[in-house]
Amino acid sequence: MSSNKKPIKRIAFYGKGGIGKSTTSANLSAALSKQGLKVMQIGCDPKADSTMLLSRSKVPTVLNVIREKQDQIALSDFVIEGFNGVLCVEVGGPTPGVGCAGQGIIGAFGKMNELKAIETYQPDVVIYDVLGDVVCGGFAVPLRDGYAEDVYIISSGERMSLFAAYNISQAVHQFRNRGYAKLKGLIFNSKGGNNEEQRVLESLEEIGTKLAFTFPRDPIVQKCEKESITVIEGAPESELANKYRQLASILMR
Repeated sequence: MSSNKKPIKRIAFYGKGGIGKSTTSANLSAALSKQGLKVMQIGCDPKADSTMLLSRSKVPTVLNVIREKQDQIALSDFVIEGFNGVLCVEVGGPTPGVGCAGQGIIGAFGKMNELKAIETYQPDVVIYDVLGDVVCGGFAVPLRDGYAEDVYIISSGERMSLFAAYNISQAVHQFRNRGYAKLKGLIFNSKGGNNEEQRVLESLEEIGTKLAFTFPRDPIVQKCEKESITVIEGAPESELANKYRQLASILMR
């Protein structure tokens, strides 16, 4: 018997730490959920703060649950429902000072596969929010093995952010002939600096991608973050919320 269910859309957002990647991911998850889609957001950062604007608090990480419960683990131990039904997952990190965060991602993804997280929840969209300061084998996992199909880099016009964007693009291109994820573009998240947009535009050729979308600096982001909510929830009629909704629609094409 054939199924009419559409294939799962799998999107990975990479970028330098502190660039607004998690804020963007959470708002896009919220916007997609408001379009009637079932969304799962997986935070792949040892800080485990990717989903805080959706869950309003830190959720138990996969790695902590593994350490505490070992083999007695249920999906409900680390898959937490957040704003508008968005499924929130945080990979987490190793014990501080011990172990490798990249290896932790590999172990956490392995456990989610073992427990059949995607098959059980059957989301329409899976968003991977991945730290891009270091693109080692562990942090590159969402690029491989069928996890993500589309990759977007989030960057400001700051030099180190663009440097990270270049490194991320090189990692994606390493896998381009193997049927893995493809780099779809750079999302410019403005910090409001002088000539910032020009620096981004001048860097696109070297990075090897196109400009996919631009977010202007907007204080409404900080206002909503202080309340631990997304702009989609806290300021749904704002122009910025409209921009998140616009990009959410682009992602699903």
